Amino acid sequence: MRTTELVDGFRHSASYVNAHRGKTFVVMLGGEALAQPQFKAIINDIALLHSLGIKIVLVHGARPQIDDALAQQSLTPEYYNGVRITEEETFKVIKQVVGALQLDITARLSMSLSNTPMQGAQINVVSGNFIIAQPLGVEDGVDYSLSGRVRRIDSQGLKRQLDNGGIVLLGPVAASVTGESFNLTAEEVATQIAVKLKADKMIGFSAHNRIMDEAGEVLAELMPTDAQAILNNLPEQAPLCLSTKAFLQASIDACRNGVSRCHFVSYLDDGALLQELFSRDGIGTQIVTESAERLRRASIRDIGGILDLIRPLEEKGILVRRSREQLEVEIEQFMLIERDSLVIGCAAFYPFEEDNAGEFACLVVHPEYRDADRGSLLLQNIISQARVRGYSRLFALTTRSIHWFLEHGFNIVEVDELPGKKKQLYNYQRKSKILALDL
Repeated sequence: MRTTELVDGFRHSASYVNAHRGKTFVVMLGGEALAQPQFKAIINDIALLHSLGIKIVLVHGARPQIDDALAQQSLTPEYYNGVRITEEETFKVIKQVVGALQLDITARLSMSLSNTPMQGAQINVVSGNFIIAQPLGVEDGVDYSLSGRVRRIDSQGLKRQLDNGGIVLLGPVAASVTGESFNLTAEEVATQIAVKLKADKMIGFSAHNRIMDEAGEVLAELMPTDAQAILNNLPEQAPLCLSTKAFLQASIDACRNGVSRCHFVSYLDDGALLQELFSRDGIGTQIVTESAERLRRASIRDIGGILDLIRPLEEKGILVRRSREQLEVEIEQFMLIERDSLVIGCAAFYPFEEDNAGEFACLVVHPEYRDADRGSLLLQNIISQARVRGYSRLFALTTRSIHWFLEHGFNIVEVDELPGKKKQLYNYQRKSKILALDL
């Protein structure tokens, strides 16, 4: 029976379901996302995350809705340094808009109709005074009036609600210790909550799934410094809306303050949130404190992953078969590339001290990751190890990858040039080509 795409999808996502369970995600839905037809589907997907045991704080914005409501009241919004100046009349409109949006989101999360994705969800949505605000004050003689910033967050109160199985829903209006309310930015609220809760992820929505560089190339992963450089160099008329730029800055700030990953996903693409979180390569751009992919030495716990990687090539006769027992003995000789806990590449380095040489062996890269020169990365690492040991030569045996080795500076040599112990083990029936790199 042919395996269906549905079954394949479930199997490939299982490791991510397990990895995300019990984790805390701060999801920021800007006003632009709330205005899209996909809004209902996004809420359904957030409910699905909750059903999988993910703790969710949902922060919503209201920027375009506020602008539309102010225009209807013939009120002209005023800004200074990109920050809205919130006068009394303006704030009355803002509170109405934010309150209405919060009720709409709560109603959607409360839905439990048959034959819908929300059937049987029964989600408790919790809102409250978890954020204490303070006024922005006066800058350069400009009074921001009722525009404010986050002063304090009741992180323990938030954790109690999350531990009790609720989704916490918060908007960009918060109260102060004086009993007043202030207009905040949703990006600051999301960032501060993510930092205070030590959230595992912060997720934001924009019109585009990914950030592009100047050449139009997709940037799947960015360190905070690189993201800041892109943001600083964006022209005024860049095809990124104000909220996207604000969330990019929020992601940079969150990562620099301990949130390990911040994700951009599109509010236009159906299911983008699920594709980002439950597929190996995702669909959006991540701002990360460290790369999702790393090169490291293998340990005993990696044997299963290495076997999964090398078995298909062993079955085709491309690699010499290694038993689990042999791998356990040789595991310290292996280097591997790991991506989101999946072994996507490996290579072994066998020393021959008496011949002042080493062997580069068992090079395998996962078929889906052979377009980024990861094999060269593994080779360069092992060349470095050989040089540190003071070896004069690195050998490799292959039946299929002769040209790859030649391109990397190896030369074809005869069996007699192999290290003594390796020469005794050479299999003349396989007729492997022997290549050597002088170090």
